[in-house]
Amino acid sequence: MSLRDRLASKSATIGTNPRPPRDETEGPGRPKTAPGQLMATLPLLAEKDRELAEMRQRIEELESGAAGAVSSELDISTLFEVPGRRRILSPQEYEELRANLAANPLIHPVIYRPLPDGRNEIISGANRVAIYRDDLNRTKIRAVPFTGTDAEVELGAAFSNLLAPELPDFEKYRQFQRIQRALGFTQADIIRASGLAQSHVARILSFDNLPEEAKQVLATRPHRLGGTAAAKFAALAQQGQGTAVVAAIKALVESEDMTQDRALSLAVPPRPTTTPNPVTTFNHGKRKVCDMSVRNGVIGLRFSGKDGAGAAEEWSRKIAEFIRNELEQQ
Repeated sequence: MSLRDRLASKSATIGTNPRPPRDETEGPGRPKTAPGQLMATLPLLAEKDRELAEMRQRIEELESGAAGAVSSELDISTLFEVPGRRRILSPQEYEELRANLAANPLIHPVIYRPLPDGRNEIISGANRVAIYRDDLNRTKIRAVPFTGTDAEVELGAAFSNLLAPELPDFEKYRQFQRIQRALGFTQADIIRASGLAQSHVARILSFDNLPEEAKQVLATRPHRLGGTAAAKFAALAQQGQGTAVVAAIKALVESEDMTQDRALSLAVPPRPTTTPNPVTTFNHGKRKVCDMSVRNGVIGLRFSGKDGAGAAEEWSRKIAEFIRNELEQQ
């Protein structure tokens, strides 16, 4: 039984199933309170964290060739790629990797899992395999076998990307998604497994709130949008600006001259323009009598001069009389 299954079996019945009377001769029973039950599961959680830390270290060692594992020249034709595992490189990154592999021996071997049917599942190194096979026309590649459970393989595949330098935030998001789908991990599980800060993980998972079309566009060039800007785009999408967000992200992905700030400005709804309230001035000869303005159904009169208060009172009576006469004639 896997660690996650053991954890589930221990915690699934907390507070749900009736407990039969305990024999007084038995030792201390399971804690009755929620805090006590949580404390009882802490050793299992600690064991889980240790296994995750060991997995990360194991992947790092295999990638660096320091684990003592024996590499061999493996037939590329036996290797197959699991969809979604390969890191998407920018055109510049791909060309730099291709040029490096063409001119130098492979320093970091591919990591694979041998299967009973003779095929070999790529865990780490899908881009290296693709370049060797498609661009360099090579038939063999240096590789190291990795044996473990399905969960360990999934974590290993994810960590091989997460540990890569300068990994775009959208690629981290894709790996987090794979872990969540394959292993049922929560955000807290990902934080423990990745070693990243909670705020960092939350920012990366904000990609999930982008429109699906925007994510499909980003998948082609994930380096164009970082997690901070993605969180702002996601907030705009949740405010009803989904169409504008998609258009802005398309512009960002398609144009190297487009900055993230400029793309964000394209998705921000324009502020409603306010029409200045017209003011009509009434003069008697050269003397200003009053200003009249209309705003939101309200007519305002402002009288000038030292007699302004008396004039306002007089005109209010005239206006009231005028309105009454108009209503009587209707």
